[in-house]
Amino acid sequence: MPGTPGADWFWATDADVGRAILQRGTAAVFAIAFWAAWRQFRPLLGERGLAPVPAYVARTTWRRGPSLFRLRYSDRLLTGVCLLGLALALAVVAGLPQSGPWWLPMLVFLILWAGYLSVVNVGQTFYAFGWESLLCELGFLVAFLGSDDVPAPLPIILGARWLLFRLEFGAGLIKLRGDSAWRDLTALNYHHETQPLPGPLSAFAHQLPPWWHRAEVVGNHIAQVVVPFGLFAPQPVASVAGGLVVLTQAWLVLTGNFAWLNWLAIMLGLAAVGDDVWASLWRALPDAVGQPAPPVGASAAIEVGVVGAVTLLLLGLSYRPMRNLFSRGQVMNTSFEPFRLVNAYGAFGTVSRRRYEVVVEGTLAEHPAASDWVEYPFRGKPGPPTRRPPQVAPYHLRLDWAMWFLALGQAGSGWFEAFCTKLLDADPATLALLRADPFAGERPRWVRARVFRYRFAPRDRRRAEGVWWLRDEVGVLVGPIGLRSR
Repeated sequence: MPGTPGADWFWATDADVGRAILQRGTAAVFAIAFWAAWRQFRPLLGERGLAPVPAYVARTTWRRGPSLFRLRYSDRLLTGVCLLGLALALAVVAGLPQSGPWWLPMLVFLILWAGYLSVVNVGQTFYAFGWESLLCELGFLVAFLGSDDVPAPLPIILGARWLLFRLEFGAGLIKLRGDSAWRDLTALNYHHETQPLPGPLSAFAHQLPPWWHRAEVVGNHIAQVVVPFGLFAPQPVASVAGGLVVLTQAWLVLTGNFAWLNWLAIMLGLAAVGDDVWASLWRALPDAVGQPAPPVGASAAIEVGVVGAVTLLLLGLSYRPMRNLFSRGQVMNTSFEPFRLVNAYGAFGTVSRRRYEVVVEGTLAEHPAASDWVEYPFRGKPGPPTRRPPQVAPYHLRLDWAMWFLALGQAGSGWFEAFCTKLLDADPATLALLRADPFAGERPRWVRARVFRYRFAPRDRRRAEGVWWLRDEVGVLVGPIGLRSR
C-alpha cells in the first residue's frame, strides 16, 4: 500500500511477540517499582523521612528534575501516585489497554512514565541508579508501540534495540576504559564477593576456579562490545544477538541482585527475537499471534505522525549519549536532559578488591559491655555471618544499597545520621525497612556503627560451622550515640 498512511515499510510485521514482551514486561517492572516506592519512599524520603522531599525541593529547581512533587508533596499524594501506577501497570500486564485503540496503551504508559519520573527526580541518593533512568526511558518508548490489532511501529522496535545497544555497549566500554582488572581478566576474581548485594549463589560463583573467572570476563567483553552490533542486522542474526544478551544477563541474575537492571536487559534481548524464530521454538505461536495488515485511514495517519515526531525527538536526543560512548571521558548512568528519555549507561567501571560493611548495633544497657550490643539485621545486605545472602531482585532494597555505598565512603547528605536518630527513637516506619527489630519496639539507649571487612567463608568452614561470611573489624564509623548525646 505505498503512499498510504498505512504503508508497509512503517510497520514491523514480525515483532508481535517482541511488542507483547516489551509492553507487558515493562509494565511488570513498573508494578514492582511502584510497589517498592509505596513500601519504602515514605520512611526514606517522605515528610518525616531520612532525606525529606520538601527540604530537597526547597533548595533545588525544576531544572534539576521535573516532578509532580515539586508542585506539592505529601505522603498521601505519594501513596496515591504509587497505587495508581501499580493499578495501571497491572492492567497492562493483563493486556487490557492493548485491546483498545492504539492511543490507549500510549496514554497509560505516559502516565506510568510521568508518575515514576516524578518519584525518581526527587529520590536523591536512594534513586541514583542507572536502572531508574532505564525504566523511565523504556516506559516512554514502549508507550508508542500501539495496540494488538495492528503491527508494531518499526521505528519504536528499532528504538528498543538502540536502547539495548547503549545499555550493553556502554557497560562494555566503561569496563575496558576503567579498571585494569577488566583488561587483565581478573575482575571476576573479586566481583562476586564485593558486589553490592550478593545472592544465594554468589559464594559458589566466587569460589569457581580462576580459569572460569577469566572466561567470564572474556565472555562479558564479547557480549557487551561485539554482540550488540548484531541487534541491527537482519533476522535471524538479530535474534541470535538478542539471545546471547539473554544468556549473559541470566548469569548475572543467578549470581547477584541488581534490582530490575538485568530483567529489563533480558526483556529487551527477547524482544529482538523475530516472530519466525519464536514460531520455530514454540509451535503453537502461529495460532496465538496473528499478522494483521497495516492500518489505513485517519487513525493510522495520526499514529504515523505521532510515532514519527517521537522518533525525530529521540534521534535528536541520542546525539549526546552517542558522543559519550566514543569519548575518552565516558560517563555512565547519566541523563543529559531532565526527562530521562535517552540516557548513558554503564556499570562497574571500577571493581572493589575488598568488601567492607557497616554494621549498625544498639543496646538497652546504660553502661554497655561488649556482649550487650545487638546487631540490626538488614533485609538484603550481609550482616550476621551465618545468614546466607538472599535473593531479592528484581525488588530493590534502597536502604541496603545505600549502606553499601556508605561502606565505600560515599556517605551522602546526612541520611545516615538521621537513620541512627530514627533507631534511637524506635521509629516504626524506619524499623520496617529492616528485617527485624532486635528490641521489639523498645527504644535503645545507645546506637553505634562499626566497619568490618567481609569475605566469603571457605567451603570447609561453611560446611563445618554454618557460616557464609568471615568478618574482621577495621574501625568505628559512628558512636556510640545515645539519647543524652542528642
